[in-house]
Amino acid sequence: MIGQIQGTLLAKQPPEVLVDVNGVGYEVQLPMTCFYDLPATGQPVTLVTHFVVREDAQLLYGFNSLSERSLFRLLIKTQGVGPKLALGILSGMSADEFVFAVNQNDVSRLVKLPGVGKKTAERLVIEMRDRLKDWNSATPFTDSMPVDNKGGDARVHPADTRSDAVSALVALGYKENQAEKAIQKVYSAEHSSEVLIRLALKELS
Repeated sequence: MIGQIQGTLLAKQPPEVLVDVNGVGYEVQLPMTCFYDLPATGQPVTLVTHFVVREDAQLLYGFNSLSERSLFRLLIKTQGVGPKLALGILSGMSADEFVFAVNQNDVSRLVKLPGVGKKTAERLVIEMRDRLKDWNSATPFTDSMPVDNKGGDARVHPADTRSDAVSALVALGYKENQAEKAIQKVYSAEHSSEVLIRLALKELS
């Protein structure tokens, strides 16, 4: 199990990053809520991780804190929720926002997330409520291993930020036409792809 990686952030292509660890490049997928807090490329980065092994792939998911990873692991225990859907859920809202929605039985808020229909939202509320009752307790959610990735203001603006942003939303589970409409509403040539994705996710929610 790969539980943490620490190295140099080589590339950012939402929702995936490439981290150089002693000459080995690790491709890691992150929820957008974690992606926003990444340092600039070329800077050191530390991510707590969850490793998924499938017959056709080995996938690494990264998070900025133990609590975010803990919630991801609880989500994928829910019937019908795999890593990709969990990634989309945690991109559409922060961990605390998700916990609040579950505790408030806010199915209408959850169905706005990519890939979450009414039945899945209702299942999330029912199955996650008991699992999240200790969210603020010392274990297992307290970040005993905080990650500080702040350090660098430089942002790389890809040549086609609109296309990159649409691709990221599609990777998170949104339909392409839905992603294109959301990006169109918030598009500005001054925005990086990360900013466009953040604004589009707000629009979609």
